[in-house]
Amino acid sequence: MTGIRNPPASATATPRIGGIDALRGLALVAMIAYHFSFDLAHFGVTAWNFYRDPFWLHARTLILSSFLVLAGVSLVLAHRAGMPPRHFWNHVARIAGGALLVTLATWFVFPRSFIWFGVLHAIAVSLVLARPLVRRPWLALAIGAAVIVAGNVFAAAAFDASALSWIGFATHRPPTEDYVPLFPWAGVIFVGIALGHALVATRFTAVASLARAPRTLRWLGRHSLAVYMLHQPILFAIAWAIATAANLE
Repeated sequence: MTGIRNPPASATATPRIGGIDALRGLALVAMIAYHFSFDLAHFGVTAWNFYRDPFWLHARTLILSSFLVLAGVSLVLAHRAGMPPRHFWNHVARIAGGALLVTLATWFVFPRSFIWFGVLHAIAVSLVLARPLVRRPWLALAIGAAVIVAGNVFAAAAFDASALSWIGFATHRPPTEDYVPLFPWAGVIFVGIALGHALVATRFTAVASLARAPRTLRWLGRHSLAVYMLHQPILFAIAWAIATAANLE
């Protein structure tokens, strides 16, 4: 099948699916565009409202959902490749380490609204919760749907406390630049497990054409965590430079 490279059984990396890498690359390009737009607004170059404008709110939901679904798909691929437990835990540790760096960096830049449970935090925790479901796509789908629905329809003031708001169910969004609570977002990763099994069953036919996407796009998809960690400081500096040049900062 085009875009699939099957490694030897002793390999320690998830086999690459060209179409999946391309999808992840597309999600990264969308994320980079979103973050650069956010940075321009932050420095006053534009007047876009990322907290109220439906366009930006829907864009964030779509981009975030794509990353979480693909995280669930990748969990299935790693399991099918027979990856040892240490590979999974090393992967989670890298994501958690990235999450910690994001928290520290945003604490310096946005001390009143730093990211304490954003997308990387949610992925690290959700992967651990999702791992027991990796062989059970229908159960993963059912639980995922329930988590998504519950996270969108149920709210209680008790979950507004900072010690609990990372779970979800808060009645209002806490003051943070990126908030990705487990309810509903962990459910998207669970749904990704079911989608991963469906892709495997159909031999990745739905994404086969994407395996011929530009190499740069697939490269981005293969190095998503590194790109995620590096892109925002670069974009932030560029937006600051533009604002400074325009005497807006």
